Amino acid sequence: METLSSRKNAYIRHLRLLADDAEYRRARGQFLCDGAKTLREALRFGARIVSVLWRDAPQEIEGLEGCAQYVAPGDLFDYASPLKNSPGPLFAVAIRGCGKPGKLQNAIVLENVQDPGNVGTVIRTANAFRIGAVILTGSCADLYQPKTVRATMGAIFRQPVITMERDYLRDFLNDQGLPLYCAALSDQAADLRGISLRHAAVAIGSEGQGLSAELLAMCDGQVIIPMNPDSESLNAAVAASVIMWEMAR
Repeated sequence: METLSSRKNAYIRHLRLLADDAEYRRARGQFLCDGAKTLREALRFGARIVSVLWRDAPQEIEGLEGCAQYVAPGDLFDYASPLKNSPGPLFAVAIRGCGKPGKLQNAIVLENVQDPGNVGTVIRTANAFRIGAVILTGSCADLYQPKTVRATMGAIFRQPVITMERDYLRDFLNDQGLPLYCAALSDQAADLRGISLRHAAVAIGSEGQGLSAELLAMCDGQVIIPMNPDSESLNAAVAASVIMWEMAR
């Protein structure tokens, strides 16, 4: 196991690029994670660990045989890590290829949700409620950005996530036999509690702009979460969580 000491080391530069550059992540087919708990989750659910950087000293974790491993002192580790005061380890995971999805019972669609914490939280919640897939369309936060990955709390290794151009969404859902409902603040929207969403897809837009006119035009219906009329809207991840609870219920 190699001990690193320089910020100019090629592996340290590699980790920093994985953290900062989406194009580099995709070109290398890797993304960055942190923490021993997340590492165990990744191994448990069959993710391929490419390399590990330990802070100060390695830990005994089964399943890392044949994986490149390095050790760095605390100051160098902090330089490489996108997370402040991380106890480590940092590790690079291979991005899985997107195979053809099987039959979905339901799905949650995010359009233009740009906050990585919101996207990650939706993925985590979708896994908790056994939602068939999270579909990302438009200008959503990068699935493999470290803040997104961290917010999933390991669900990125368990929850099916599909990135799709909006133009293909309607045909995809038709093939799946799923009607599409849009969460919208409009007079046409029906109370969420009065519609069966067990076998449906529901789309959530950004907090600032909501759903695009193009996606609204695809919808089979609109739904609204009943709430205090003095409240303008909910955080996108909170709204998605309420809707996914109804879908699961």
